[in-house]
Amino acid sequence: MRILLTNDDGYKAKGIQILAEIMKQFGEVTVIAPKHHQSGMSMAVSLGFKQIAHKNLGNGWHYVDATPASCVKFGLNTLFLDNFPDVVVSGINHGSNAATASCYSGTLGAAAEAALNGIPAIGVSLDSLHPDADFSCVKEYFGDIFQKLMDDMPSRHGIYYNVNFPDIPSEKIKGIRTGVQGMGRWVREFKEWDVQHYAKYGLTPEMLGQSSNPVLEEGEDLYMMVGDFEDDPRNADNADHRLIAGGYISIVAHNIDCTDYEETKRMAPKIDRIF
Repeated sequence: MRILLTNDDGYKAKGIQILAEIMKQFGEVTVIAPKHHQSGMSMAVSLGFKQIAHKNLGNGWHYVDATPASCVKFGLNTLFLDNFPDVVVSGINHGSNAATASCYSGTLGAAAEAALNGIPAIGVSLDSLHPDADFSCVKEYFGDIFQKLMDDMPSRHGIYYNVNFPDIPSEKIKGIRTGVQGMGRWVREFKEWDVQHYAKYGLTPEMLGQSSNPVLEEGEDLYMMVGDFEDDPRNADNADHRLIAGGYISIVAHNIDCTDYEETKRMAPKIDRIF
């Protein structure tokens, strides 16, 4: 099996190092990951004639100074041009990609890019932002999850999987549950920038490609997006963020087809007209 790995935390992140170790048992692993941190990029690509640096790091590892989806594109247009990989796995993300976070996730954006090209794809995340997070539960359970998904992969175009692990020791995992994307929204998102906020998560601005001493133009104010998630009370019990909060590993099937088929059917009799 030919396996392409990427992430949105950058090629130096612990999560992708652990993922590469896990995936070696399944086949030939190639890593093409962003040079720098790229969280929140969704399926964005590096367009506009932007100069894009690439480096072959050896032993199947590469970085590209671009978004996660662009890293997948780069792989499909260079190393895998004549023979696409059998699967793309993105992660292990530092931080949950459950609920509406999945809409912004660069981790899942890379998986969606693979699905767009007809390649099986899986995004993997751990509910911890800490750069030295404990990935032991992912080590223990993801191999089996991956094998089960690959053994029963449907032929229908556009599917990719979002796997989220709670940040708890392996022995406290209650099980594995298929779920649905939870709903909710982020509130109080913009707060005045404070370098001390990073320390709560074991981070520094430099780890995210920023500066601890930013230089502002005259009249500028500095903010950071560190809001709170407001749960939608209409969520089902198997909403992914509720599952991981309850100690379960959550697996949600996503699709690149954004069509709302129910609404399309409802509005067609009122809108459709042939001239």
